[in-house]
Amino acid sequence: MDKVDYHTTQNKEINLINANYQNFAFQRHYHLDFHIGLITHGEQKFYHQGQSHQVGPGQMVIMPPDELHDGYSKSDSGYQVKVFSIDPKWLSDLADLKRSGDILSFNQLVVQDPRVFAPLVHLHNSLALHNLPQLTKDCLPYEGLSQLFERYGSIEQKNCIPLGNQSVATLKEFLMENLDQPVRLEQLSELCQLSPTQFQRHFKAKVGLTPYAWLSRLRLEQGMRLLKAGVCGTEVALQIGFYDQAHFSKAFKSTYGVPPSQIS
Repeated sequence: MDKVDYHTTQNKEINLINANYQNFAFQRHYHLDFHIGLITHGEQKFYHQGQSHQVGPGQMVIMPPDELHDGYSKSDSGYQVKVFSIDPKWLSDLADLKRSGDILSFNQLVVQDPRVFAPLVHLHNSLALHNLPQLTKDCLPYEGLSQLFERYGSIEQKNCIPLGNQSVATLKEFLMENLDQPVRLEQLSELCQLSPTQFQRHFKAKVGLTPYAWLSRLRLEQGMRLLKAGVCGTEVALQIGFYDQAHFSKAFKSTYGVPPSQIS
């Protein structure tokens, strides 16, 4: 039976997922944050950048923002995973980036390292507790995630993906500012100085999704952020461009496996 719990922490830039997935399968999607998934039981399969991967107990998946992937259980018995959802800006501060355009990355997608895995499981469990001193909760993420970065992190220049005379990053910024608006294809193509046909073709070739599917996911990802920040479901639906809360709730549950009311 599928069971998913989402938890916010004292640090608004770090959120937790504790899940047992049996039947639920993630379609191709991306995240706005880094997702670090710790497989504790069972086995998960996922597809990423043209390759199929399989992970089991004691392994972790470090999924960067904006990268397409899916996810499902290898067997009928399902798998259990603990996930850190971390704002890229927080990890960038941890890495102490010096140059403009530098970004934090990791040199492995799948990591098997008991010296890192066990402390991260402990960190995940600790951050979910409510009876720890405030300063302890503030400091724990830096201690636990610093070790992961020191062993597997790296710093590289941000890769700009061109789209006409703009970039995918510029387009993302435009859409984030207009999620509550009925965005038209002509708007996006004009922004990039491409014809609508050219825009659709180039966008899917570079991003891997249609513009509509990409925007739909962007809206839901922002919706998740707002829910974690304590914004009520009705207001979230309006802020990200859904007709009403019912349509938002249906799309959200289909995407994340739980209704918006279960995000806390």
